[in-house]
Amino acid sequence: MTYKETLDYLFSRLPMYQRIGAAAYKADLKNTLALCEILKHPETKFKSIHVAGTNGKGSTSHMLAAILQKAGYKTGLYTSPHLKDFRERIKINGEMIPDTELVSFVENHKSQFEKIDLSFFEWTVGLCFDYFAREKVDIAVIETGLGGRLDSTNVITPEICVITNISFDHTNLLGNTLEKIATEKAGIIKRGVPTVIGEINESIDHVFIHRAEELKSPIVFASQKFNANVIRENAAFNVIAVEDNSSSIQHYEVDLKGSYQSKNIIAVLETVRLLQIKGWKINDEHISGGLKNVKQLTGLLGRWQRISDNPLTICDVGHNESGVFEVVNQLSKIPFRHLHFVLGMVNDKEVASVLKLLPSDATYYFCKAGIPRALDANDLKDKAKEFDLTGESYPSVAAALNAAQSSAEENDLVFVGGSTFVVAEVV
Repeated sequence: MTYKETLDYLFSRLPMYQRIGAAAYKADLKNTLALCEILKHPETKFKSIHVAGTNGKGSTSHMLAAILQKAGYKTGLYTSPHLKDFRERIKINGEMIPDTELVSFVENHKSQFEKIDLSFFEWTVGLCFDYFAREKVDIAVIETGLGGRLDSTNVITPEICVITNISFDHTNLLGNTLEKIATEKAGIIKRGVPTVIGEINESIDHVFIHRAEELKSPIVFASQKFNANVIRENAAFNVIAVEDNSSSIQHYEVDLKGSYQSKNIIAVLETVRLLQIKGWKINDEHISGGLKNVKQLTGLLGRWQRISDNPLTICDVGHNESGVFEVVNQLSKIPFRHLHFVLGMVNDKEVASVLKLLPSDATYYFCKAGIPRALDANDLKDKAKEFDLTGESYPSVAAALNAAQSSAEENDLVFVGGSTFVVAEVV
C-alpha cells in the first residue's frame, strides 16, 4: 500500500468521530484491550502523562512535551485531531511519525484488526502506542480524544493524570450536565496516580475528589497553588506572571498566544512539580525554555495563530461554549476598526450556546468545512440571524476567507474560527 492508500483505508472504511460524529463512539474499551493484546501490550512499555479536559488539553499537552524535550527526554506526543497532516497526531521530539511507519503498521495488522472491527481512533491509538514502545521514548504525553473513561487512550497507567477543565461539549455522548461530563473525564484517574485538576469549579469538584479518594490517588487543584495572569503581549509572546502560595512571582514568556494560556500554564507547572518530586530531572531553565519555544519544539498549530499581517488575520481552534468565550474575551482586548469573522461549525454542536456569545457588530462570512459533520453555511447563516449576527454564506472556507480579507480595510481584523476543521483549512 502507498501512504495515500493507507490513509484512504483508515479514513473511508473505519468510523472516525471527528468526521462522522457519534457513530464512531464506542461503549467500552473492549477493542482497545484486544488490540493491545495483539500488539503485546505496548502501552506498558513507556512512561506517560495522561491529559483530559474540555478545553486547553491540547495546549497543555504541547507545553508539557516542550518542557520535557528541553529537559533532554525523548518525548512522545499524542494529540487529536490533526489540522493538516494525519501524522501530526503522533510525534517524538516534535518530529511527526514517518509515513513508512504508518504504511507498515497497517499492512502488518490489517487482517487481525479487521476481525475486531477497530475504529479509526482505535487504529491510531494502537499505532501510537506501538511506535512509542518500539522507539523507546522516555515519556509520552497522551491527550484523550473524547471524554476519558471510555477513551481509547485510557488503558495506560501514567505518571500523572491531568484534567484541565470541564465545560459543555459533546453533550450527546458525555452527558448534558457538568457533573456527568466531569464523571467521564474523571475516568482517567488511576489507583495511586497523582492527579492535577487545572481549574476549580465548586459545582463539580466533588466528582474528582470522590474518584481520587476511591482510588487512593493524591489530587491537587492547580488554581489553589498558583495564580497566573498575562501581563504583556507582543507579536511573538505572552508574558505570564505566575504567583505561587509563597507569593513568589515568576515571569514566563510563552509563545502560545491568547490570554487563556494563563489558565493552562498553572496545570503545566503543577504537573512539572509533581514530576520533579518523582525524580524527573527538570529545572527552571528547562521550564522557561520549553514554554518560550512550544511551537518550534512541538509544531503546534491553530492556537491564536497569526496567519496574515495585511490584513491582520488570526485563527483559533476554540469551538465550544467555554472555548469561544475565551476567544471573544481575547478579541475584546485587541484594538481594531472592524471585525470580519469567518465562521463555520459542525452540525452536532450546541450551536446556539456559541452563537449567543459572538459580537453582533462584526461582519460574518459563513462557511462549511470539507467534512460530513460540517453544518451547511446557509443553515448556519439562518441560525446566526436569530442572534443578530449578519453576513453572507460562502461555498468554502477559502472563499469566505478571501472575501473577508478583500473586504477588510486598514486597521480591520479578520478572525477565523468556530470549528477545528475550519481552522485546519487556513493554517
